[in-house]
Amino acid sequence: MIRKFFPLDKNYLLEEAQLALQDSLLTQLVDQVKSEFEHRTNPLGLVDGFSLKIREYRCQNLKPLYNFYQNMAAVYRFKYSDNQLEFVWDGRDHQEKYIAEWTAAFADWINEFCKQELFVQAVLDLTVFLPDNRHADLVENRMNNFMLRQFGVKLHKTKGLAAMKVA
Repeated sequence: MIRKFFPLDKNYLLEEAQLALQDSLLTQLVDQVKSEFEHRTNPLGLVDGFSLKIREYRCQNLKPLYNFYQNMAAVYRFKYSDNQLEFVWDGRDHQEKYIAEWTAAFADWINEFCKQELFVQAVLDLTVFLPDNRHADLVENRMNNFMLRQFGVKLHKTKGLAAMKVA
């Protein structure tokens, strides 16, 4: 499903590439968050019920992370992409170029995000601990607030993405 997050959000090839990678990149995100949490809270690798639940979690339902992913993809298009096609001189087509660039940007952002405890907790709340968590909307709001602080953009339901001044 292609949606416009801002008036010049017209790079449909980039958006298609981003949506095609959604599940694989979100699986990578969850795995990285699990290992970061384990590294931070259990550096000795001791096994208890809590750490075992996190280790044994396999991604079956990534839907709670879809909004976060699509918002991140929109921020990438808003800040780092152009709505005009450019010449690709290395023989690749635009789809291959966009897939490589988006995958690298996503990996860099996730590495940076995983350094922050609140992000790691929010992703775990949306995945591993979601059945126990009745307030998934609150976690999604935390993720949106996190994006505001990281990127300086806010997602309005009616206006789409808008640049904000963050102190």
